[in-house]
Amino acid sequence: MPRGLAVAVSGKGGVGKTFISSMLIKRLSEHGTVLAIDADPDSNLPQALGAKVTKSVGESREAIIDAPARSKVASAKQEYLELSIHESVEEFPQFDLLVMGRSEGEGCYCAVNHVIRQVIDTRARGYDFTIIDCHAGLEHLSRRTTRDVDIMLVVTDPTKNALQTAARIVQLSKELVIEFDTVLVVANRVTEETRPLLSKVAAENQIEIGAYIPLDPVVAMYDMQGKPVSEIPRDSPASSAIDDLCHIILAHE
Repeated sequence: MPRGLAVAVSGKGGVGKTFISSMLIKRLSEHGTVLAIDADPDSNLPQALGAKVTKSVGESREAIIDAPARSKVASAKQEYLELSIHESVEEFPQFDLLVMGRSEGEGCYCAVNHVIRQVIDTRARGYDFTIIDCHAGLEHLSRRTTRDVDIMLVVTDPTKNALQTAARIVQLSKELVIEFDTVLVVANRVTEETRPLLSKVAAENQIEIGAYIPLDPVVAMYDMQGKPVSEIPRDSPASSAIDDLCHIILAHE
């Protein structure tokens, strides 16, 4: 069975990656089956989706690492971790959700990331779309967690730091020779006043903005009230812009 379309959402912390991820998950679920992966240790994606999860990969990993040295689990850590990751996928009516959970703490996480990449690729064969809400910054690239992604969405907002981070993500993906079919820079929380300057600074950093999500007070209101931001009204400005972004993504199928 061929793997479905895999989309990773990256960028500097606080630019709205999780909001965009959650909206894409809901929208794309209207076009097929969706596997949502929360790869950020802060694990905000469930809240954005209005989903309550009880399991995470991080918890399973710690249990496996802390297993007694002579135990059956310790002697077959990779097999148990892979099984635990599969068991950590929780099912909801519109999507399935895998939460990576808290960061690894001390020690190398390379072997675990290798297994995660394998499981992502294996699980993705059963879905039309896989959406990955990435860890903030560049770590997912250096660890090649997003190696098998078709579309990399790099989210920025109208700030110089966020734009510079976006430019570094685009550049690092080239230096590491990670062959995404498409790298699309998405500007979030944009106003009519900030858009021209944003485009100018982006050009100075040698990146082109491919999609704009307007600043929408409804998103902030939902967030402050603890409501799932993915449930903002369909006719709100940000929601309408997400529809346009979905059309871009669906064109790559």
